[in-house]
Amino acid sequence: MIDVQDGYFRLAGRETAMVLHVNESGRLEMVHYGGPVALSDAPFLRFHPLLTYGTELEDDQGNFPDHETLAWSGLGRGDFREPPLEVHFSDSAFTNEFLYDSHEILEGTCPMKGLPSGRGEGAQSLVIHMKEAARPLDLDLVFTLFPDEDVIGRRVRLINRGEEPVVLDKVMSTMMDLPGRDYGLLNLTGTWNREAHPVFRKLDVGRTVQASLTGASSNRVNPAFALYEKGTGEDRGRVYGFNLIYSGNHYASVEESPHHFYRVQAGINPEGFSWTLRAGETFESPQAVMTTTDRGFGGMSDHFHRFINKRIIPEAWQDRDRPIAINSWEAMGPRVSEGSLLKLAKEGRDLGMELLVLDDGWFQGRESDTAGLGDYSEDAKKLPGGLDRLARKVRDLGMDFGLWVEPESVNPDSDLYRAHPDYAIQSPDRTPILGRHQLLLDLTRTEVQDYIVDQVNGLLDRLPISYIKWDMNRHMADFFSPTCPAGELAHRYILSLYRILDRIFGTHPQVLLEMCSSGGNRFDLGMLVYAPQIWASDDTDPVERLTIQKGLSYFYPQSTISCHVSAAPHSQTLRQTPLPTRFNVAAMGVLGYELDLGRLSPVDKKAIQAQTAFYKDHRSLLQRGTFHRRDDLPDHQEGFAILSPDRREGVVLMAQRHLDHAGPAYDRLKVSQIDPDLSYMVRSRPQKCQLARFGHLLNYVLPPYLKGDSLPVAIAGRHMALDEGEFEGRMTGRALHEGIFLPDQFKGSGYDKKLRLWGDYGAQLYTIQALPEGEGEVEGESNDNE
Repeated sequence: MIDVQDGYFRLAGRETAMVLHVNESGRLEMVHYGGPVALSDAPFLRFHPLLTYGTELEDDQGNFPDHETLAWSGLGRGDFREPPLEVHFSDSAFTNEFLYDSHEILEGTCPMKGLPSGRGEGAQSLVIHMKEAARPLDLDLVFTLFPDEDVIGRRVRLINRGEEPVVLDKVMSTMMDLPGRDYGLLNLTGTWNREAHPVFRKLDVGRTVQASLTGASSNRVNPAFALYEKGTGEDRGRVYGFNLIYSGNHYASVEESPHHFYRVQAGINPEGFSWTLRAGETFESPQAVMTTTDRGFGGMSDHFHRFINKRIIPEAWQDRDRPIAINSWEAMGPRVSEGSLLKLAKEGRDLGMELLVLDDGWFQGRESDTAGLGDYSEDAKKLPGGLDRLARKVRDLGMDFGLWVEPESVNPDSDLYRAHPDYAIQSPDRTPILGRHQLLLDLTRTEVQDYIVDQVNGLLDRLPISYIKWDMNRHMADFFSPTCPAGELAHRYILSLYRILDRIFGTHPQVLLEMCSSGGNRFDLGMLVYAPQIWASDDTDPVERLTIQKGLSYFYPQSTISCHVSAAPHSQTLRQTPLPTRFNVAAMGVLGYELDLGRLSPVDKKAIQAQTAFYKDHRSLLQRGTFHRRDDLPDHQEGFAILSPDRREGVVLMAQRHLDHAGPAYDRLKVSQIDPDLSYMVRSRPQKCQLARFGHLLNYVLPPYLKGDSLPVAIAGRHMALDEGEFEGRMTGRALHEGIFLPDQFKGSGYDKKLRLWGDYGAQLYTIQALPEGEGEVEGESNDNE
């Protein structure tokens, strides 16, 4: 709820509260953001210095701007911390100070024109109207409370009430000052094939910045970040989480002042940004979202996951299971044909997959990534019956049909570019710089928007397509467009992209859209408003994916993370990993497969059939359950748990991310979030170890005339494998809180089907199911681990 009293505003969720205050000078103070407090507490939570000292400046009300904890600040009026707004007026003045004028409380949200935001059922909005102290420029601070998720949205509106234009050089979506708690910073950094790696660092006096200049939210640093107090873990400690519902160049900074306040702000990257706001015009920033909790990183993730699943994901895909895909790319690259695709679809269907995705290579001239992009007519040699016949045959096989497109880019070697070189973003006085042999189309041009909409809508209208993979494989450069000043191009590009997506998928809500940008180059809340899932990385090595998926999980639910099982050795790392590990890690998100199914051995095909059956049995839980990370494991291991909201069932992953060691230590399965008062059945998911993993050890058990590397043994290994890691036991939730011992790992000799034959990069899934009352732990029952 939002309530107001004596110049104080309180936005209260279930576990949190934000308190604002209009001070004597008219500036808006951030009095409190944290646990629930009463409005009557507000005066005692407010920091209000009595005297200035040294070189500090004092205003005419006896206040000291540089000492205040503010929710918005100006430039050139005594606050020497980083300002959230930089504006040039027509006379070149740049000082700005916005003071309180009025406020209003609205039910729901305040929709924006052209920008996505969180949906507002059950939400409330506080709009604080502020005016520039000396200029005809108004500022609206829009706070939206999503109470059930304990998330607050923040954005700004700037309205030019004057007759002269003003130039905006920087507009942040949010700014707040927090009292010092010796904070650390968590953010997600990386590059192509190594996205979303979590980085934890200690903050000190000065400014720490994370930003993107690629034209996208970027694989270099994700828009999401968090502040955490010293000693924070998964289930303990105060955390503040922030994100931005935006898909373009972003900026965030945390500045610790000499007085040990922390100023946090986020919004559009001001580098390369300049926006002319003419008389009577309004500029709206993207919506930033934030949450806080004293329940550690797990509590922050819980808030954001619930918010995204309820407020961000398209309504047509809320609480809806996602299909298991087989994607053609790693199976055949661009060398596709109707016959090979139908063969892949039939093999996929027989193994339990539900959706064939035809990736790159299907249109005319597309033999590699050097040509054809922009021309979306089918290659008649590859698809003599066109997409129509292929899609119909795939559907006749009982599979859904999906298609890869890259509508934002064009190859210079294409019919579209030869006809319309002006459609591409390029500087008229420079040779264009290429990325993957392609240029970006200038989406700010209405004729380009119409071309893309017509091409994609044409496919969706005539074909039985249930899924689109929308790719974008280069960064933005050569900032020039005849439609707008260069400083507006990057932002207008994103606004145009949102407009295109609205026009296409607003009329095709039944189509499952998956976003991709060279992997996770555009994994952000803005994209998730249109696409329920995003391709997290082109790296499908499960060891690498453990880090990538863990990083994303801090801020994004597993329902948004597209994860595929691929062939090993992996083309991204040349690492050999067991098939069970590849599935076990991919099952922690939206499962798919990306490999040549025809090359699989009979034993691997049987294993994949069991994998897809298991995933379907637990799909709703795996895709939309509550996600937890373990923080008590050694460095070489990783553990995730996905639990139902009532904590009666769950699936737990235990994985080894490093090379195995001789004589491995004992391992414990621990789920601290389970209900301690219930009794549970815990079982390992059945999996098998390939005979080839034993190498020459097979010589000790085979007849003398057979060797472990002989052809007969290799043939036998294609048809049989050894059971491993079998486990079943009934126990109380208290035992799972403490951690139960798992069966031994292989230690150099012997075999038992309960032995965990993990070796290098092994992993296993365990199911947890609450027992009906009266079927609890049996006295004397053991887990047979002795």
